[in-house]
Amino acid sequence: MNTLHKFGFDNSYILYIQQNKLDEFKIGRIINQQKERYLVQTETGIFPAEITGNFRFSASSPADFPVVGDWVLLIGYDDLFLIQSILPRKTILERKSIDAEAETQLIATNIDVALIVQSLDHDFNINRIDRYVTIAYEGKIEPVIVLNKTDLLSAQALESKVSGIRARHEKIQIIVASIVTENGLKELREILLPYKTYCFLGSSGVGKSSIINVLLGHTLLKTREISNSTSKGKHTTTHREMIVLENESLVIDTPGMRELGIASAGDGLEHTFERIFELSQQCKFPDCSHTSEPGCVVKIAIEQGELDVQAFENFQKLERESKHYAASKVEKRKKDKEFGRMAREVMKVKKKTKF
Repeated sequence: MNTLHKFGFDNSYILYIQQNKLDEFKIGRIINQQKERYLVQTETGIFPAEITGNFRFSASSPADFPVVGDWVLLIGYDDLFLIQSILPRKTILERKSIDAEAETQLIATNIDVALIVQSLDHDFNINRIDRYVTIAYEGKIEPVIVLNKTDLLSAQALESKVSGIRARHEKIQIIVASIVTENGLKELREILLPYKTYCFLGSSGVGKSSIINVLLGHTLLKTREISNSTSKGKHTTTHREMIVLENESLVIDTPGMRELGIASAGDGLEHTFERIFELSQQCKFPDCSHTSEPGCVVKIAIEQGELDVQAFENFQKLERESKHYAASKVEKRKKDKEFGRMAREVMKVKKKTKF
C-alpha cells in the first residue's frame, strides 16, 4: 500500500477492505475520466479501466458512476482493469446538472482543498465565488480563493476586490496571483502539501490550466485566452484529470463551469453565510423570512450597514435554488415510485391473461 499512500490512500480504506473481506481485489484511484473510460493509478502503474455491465446496470443515477478522485476496487485482465465498485467517498464536489431537473453531476471526489479560481478582469463575479464556496463546504471540503490575473488591476483596485471578498468570507484564505508577474505563486506552492488532493474550480478562461502549467514547470495542459468578441472563456480542458506535482501533491483540473447549479446546500449555505445564520437565531420569529417581520435582526443589520445587502440577496437566491432542487428531487422520486407501481400492475395483468 506504500505506493498508493502517495496518491492519498489512507488506513481507513484498509480497515474498510478488511472488514468487508475485499482483499482479493486490486485497488486503484481514478486519475482521468472521459465519459465511461478511465485511467486508474494502481501500485504497479497507470492502466485503462472500464466499468462492468453489472456495475452499469446497478447504478441508479449518474452519481453512482466513478469520477476522478474515486478509489475503486479492480479486477485485471491483461492490460485492462474492470471496475467492480467504488470505495466510500470522503468528500464530494457536485453541482446540479444543467440538462436534468433533478439530477446532480459529480465533479470530483476525495478532495482535501478546493482552489476556487476567479480572474480579476471583466469576468469577476463575487456572487459566483459564493456558489463555489457553498459547493465546497457542502462537500466537506476546505475552500481557498485564488484571485488570478492581478497584473490587470492597480494596487488600489485589487485591494478593493479583496476587501469585498473578505467582508463575506473572512475565514477563507485568499491568494492573489499572476503568472505574468509571478505574484502569489510562492504562497500557492506553500499550501500544496504532499499526498493531498486539490481541485481547481472556476469558469472558462480564468486561468486554472495556466496556473497548473506554471506549478508543473512545463506546459502540459492546453490553454486559450478569453475571447475578445464574446468576453467568454475558450476552455480546452474537456475532461477531468489528476496530475502529480513535483512535491507529490495531487491537483485536478476541471472543465470550466459557467452554469453552476446548487445541488444541495444545507450545511454549505450555513458555512458560507455564517453571519446571516448567526443573526437569524436572534430574530423574534423562528421561521422569519427576513423581509417584513417585526423584530427581524437580519433586516436591522442590513439597515444599519452591518450586513451587505448584496450578500444577503445572493444568500436568498441560493437558498431558493436549493429548496427548489430538493422539492424537484422529491417529486421525481414520487413519480418514479408511481411508474414502478404502474409497471408492476401491468405485469400482473399480463400474467393473468396469458394462456
